Amino acid sequence: MRILHIVGTIDPKAGGVSDSIRALLEYGPSDYEHEVASMDDPAAPFLADLPVPTHAFGPVTSTFAYGPKLRPWLLANRDRFDGVFVHGLWVYCGIAAWQALAGHTPYVVFPHGMLDPYFKHAFPLKHLKKWLYWLPAQYWVLRRADKVLFTCDVEAELARQSFWLHRWNPHVVAFGATAPLGDAAEHNVQRQAFLNLFPQLQDRRFLLFLGRIHHKKGCDLLIDAFIKIAAKDADLDLVMAGPDQQHWQAALMETVAAAGLTHRVHWTGMLEGEVKWGAFFASEAFILPSHQENFGIAVAEALACSRPVLLSDKVNIAPDIALDGAGLMETDTAEGTLRLLERWIALSAAERETMAQQARLTFERRYDMRANAKSIVRIFETPT
Repeated sequence: MRILHIVGTIDPKAGGVSDSIRALLEYGPSDYEHEVASMDDPAAPFLADLPVPTHAFGPVTSTFAYGPKLRPWLLANRDRFDGVFVHGLWVYCGIAAWQALAGHTPYVVFPHGMLDPYFKHAFPLKHLKKWLYWLPAQYWVLRRADKVLFTCDVEAELARQSFWLHRWNPHVVAFGATAPLGDAAEHNVQRQAFLNLFPQLQDRRFLLFLGRIHHKKGCDLLIDAFIKIAAKDADLDLVMAGPDQQHWQAALMETVAAAGLTHRVHWTGMLEGEVKWGAFFASEAFILPSHQENFGIAVAEALACSRPVLLSDKVNIAPDIALDGAGLMETDTAEGTLRLLERWIALSAAERETMAQQARLTFERRYDMRANAKSIVRIFETPT
């Protein structure tokens, strides 16, 4: 079968959606053929890294990512594909797919958390503008889709709370992340590659935040909580790894400096490849006090590296992980984030080791994309 993936951008810096597509391409069934259509600039260097044919219809200059060439191309090529994934919402890709494919070539929409009601409450004016787009366009993109895919029951239920006018065919799929390749010796090489770049962490224990430096991720809650517990565990540092998308890092660094903890909070920028895996292996645990996370690929990656995860209850997979004993969960508040850190430092070495062992077991049972990607891609073999 031949599958097309349509997305606004496949740029790795865009985060979760791009990572998800790359995992589907890498671990999907070997007898399937894939292509990618995006609104990226055809000259973008990251397109050359994709192992499948790509079709770039940019560059675009607005967040709506409109490109007039996409719809005609879909009309001309739709007969070549047995199914189409539309990744994400609120961009032109969905409209083009609906208009070109509905009733002809089956397509499914993968919202990747973009129907979470968090955005309605956090950005009410922006949500009002979305209503203007929802009624004539996004509603129909979802309604005419063969299926709308969610990564867990929690996400599927929350999606129904965003807009009172909604109708779609929901389908929950097992999602996940890729695991680092190699054995323990190779993992140690990855660990050392990270420490070589950041030698100040060579002999330090640290918690790892890996994601966008973004208000949604609760970075301010984490910084404030770490400041409060720093004196209780003088050997514990915090690593903040990720791109500064909102130009917020400088303000957060000022807060750290005012507390006299610049030497214990480390900012690495975006980490990729071997260095990223090395950061997981060098860390003591992963932490994400996010206000909204439909899945959290970095969470699954941490579990794959046998690292416990400290999560807010707004990470949709957090309840399952806490139930397994592979991590801790608290509310996405200042008090909840502080409790996460206090509970972690109160654990004994034996309790942390037990949690670390369970982390890998949870990954293998729930979130290993080597198995889950195959069932997702085969979605078009299942009757609607």
